[in-house]
Amino acid sequence: MRYIEPHGHMVSRTTDDYEAMLTAGCAAVCEPAFWAGYDRSGVQGFYDYFCQLTDYEPKRAAKFGLPHFTWLCINPKESEDTALAADVLGIVPEFLERPNVLGIGEIGLNKNTRNEMKVLEQHIDLAMRHGQMILVHTPHLEDKLKGTRLIVDLLKADARVQPGRVIIDHVEEHTIQHVLDAGFWAGITLYPESKTTPPRAIDMFEVYGGQSVWLNSACDWGRSDPLAVPKTALEMRRRGHSDATIDALIYGNPIRFLSQNPRFHLR
Repeated sequence: MRYIEPHGHMVSRTTDDYEAMLTAGCAAVCEPAFWAGYDRSGVQGFYDYFCQLTDYEPKRAAKFGLPHFTWLCINPKESEDTALAADVLGIVPEFLERPNVLGIGEIGLNKNTRNEMKVLEQHIDLAMRHGQMILVHTPHLEDKLKGTRLIVDLLKADARVQPGRVIIDHVEEHTIQHVLDAGFWAGITLYPESKTTPPRAIDMFEVYGGQSVWLNSACDWGRSDPLAVPKTALEMRRRGHSDATIDALIYGNPIRFLSQNPRFHLR
């Protein structure tokens, strides 16, 4: 089995996780910027974090033979502070030429507030001015449907945005069709709490198809599993899906989307 982990927060994982992922068939890992479990107090914290994502973490992954890629932004959980967000967006451009940077993400909404919407719009503008792909976080639980609609509407309102270069992540049964109908890619996150279990993810794949879909673990400092993607692939095999179908979903699809940035390449 081979697969890409297109959304894993590896700065919060141990080196043993890298070894386990490689053993399970992982060919590359992609790490969007995210909330660290606490609100950072200033822009210098983000500067150091971006250095970690573009310098230290690729070296740590390389010890296990894994290419490491990243996305940069201020996460929606911290974008309520618009002054801090402006400072962070101001330093992002100096990192965009780093060799492992794929685009802007994971941007989006947390509680669907006016300030979050303002910062999301600023992130989209930043991505478009610099020709970057976009990875979007959708809210959890009861805020997800409303937030997904707001995100889709905001993206569609910018004529510069090419839907095929945007992936809207953490979709669920009540949001995936809306995302796909708008022409965006959809990310299904395999998570024991607040997102999607493997059986539900496979159900969505069987109902909505897998043409513009990827699976990811979003493994972080909370309850999560860095091997969620290959474990879900095994469940797909038990349901009777062919190896070719599984390979196209967990390996081919991430490559098709991510290769739109020429920096994405496998060793």
